[in-house]
Amino acid sequence: MNPETLELLVTRTMPFGKYQGRAIAELPGDYLAWFARKGFPQGELGGLLALMHEIDHNGLSDLLVPLRHKHQSR
Repeated sequence: MNPETLELLVTRTMPFGKYQGRAIAELPGDYLAWFARKGFPQGELGGLLALMHEIDHNGLSDLLVPLRHKHQSR
């Protein structure tokens, strides 16, 4: 994992579904867990959702706080 991938979590938005338009880093844990059970989409989106699920599941979401602040101030 590289820093650019972490930045994508706070800048990319969910392109479909109930949380369309919400940043991947802001998706609820139960939604991420649902994808983990049912299967993540193919491609970059699936990889980002799987990474965010791991971060959320392991209680590491605070690692993204500095990136959120960085992108909110732009």
